[in-house]
Amino acid sequence: MEQIICTPQDLTYLSWSRIRNSSGTAGSFLKSQEDTPDGRIYYKLSNYDSFHGIVGHESVNEIIADRLLNILDIPHLSYQLIHADIIVDSKPIRTWLCASHNFRERGEKKDALDAYYDSNKLPDESPLDFCIRNGWAKYIYQMLLVDYLILNRDRHGANIEVLINRYRKTVRLAPLFDHGVSFYCRSPDDAALEKEDPMADKPVQCFVGSRSAWDNLHLIPQDQFPRVCPLKETDRSALFDGLDAAISKYRLDRTWEMIWRRWQAYEALRCQG
Repeated sequence: MEQIICTPQDLTYLSWSRIRNSSGTAGSFLKSQEDTPDGRIYYKLSNYDSFHGIVGHESVNEIIADRLLNILDIPHLSYQLIHADIIVDSKPIRTWLCASHNFRERGEKKDALDAYYDSNKLPDESPLDFCIRNGWAKYIYQMLLVDYLILNRDRHGANIEVLINRYRKTVRLAPLFDHGVSFYCRSPDDAALEKEDPMADKPVQCFVGSRSAWDNLHLIPQDQFPRVCPLKETDRSALFDGLDAAISKYRLDRTWEMIWRRWQAYEALRCQG
């Protein structure tokens, strides 16, 4: 699958449903889907404002996070970045959007982790302890690492899904997905981006942890830090190849600064023991 499609595609036939932005910024995330011979495809727009149009970069953030997880060798949902013509609120828009395929296997039903936790937790059991009891510690620790590196603001309880197959009697967590509300998602342009601190410990949503992505790293036992392929400075080109058509070079430079400095901070923490 070609990960970036630069030639504008005609997706004006899609209908977009409004999902309120939960990251604390104005706007909405619009989503759509279609059934194809190859299965269902889900589409997402970057942050949309009914007056200004597309004001965010979340679709590009999904691709950067996708590539980062590939480098680290962490299982996740893959995304495609598409330059497309769409219609929203009866207005034609040319924009970048991201697409993904259905990750559920035949017979599986999904449940949000927060709902599954509420139905199955032990008395006084925390969400983190619940996940550990269910054998999901490795998954959760990988997630906490990723969410620190990209400063993911939106790991609420529905952005971790439990996949249940009642016939096979299996329960598993869905591949990591939905990383758009990350990096410098609240800085719409280069002028705002200039004021950002890549190491700022900004408030995040994390169902299994706290409001601090840095503090959440400390939830990982010293002997259980994720075994991932180490990030190298030479990985920069693979992360950003082709993305200069979608966002500014300055944003790419600042995004790399965030990822690399946070990786170094994580490595220092991991090696303390």
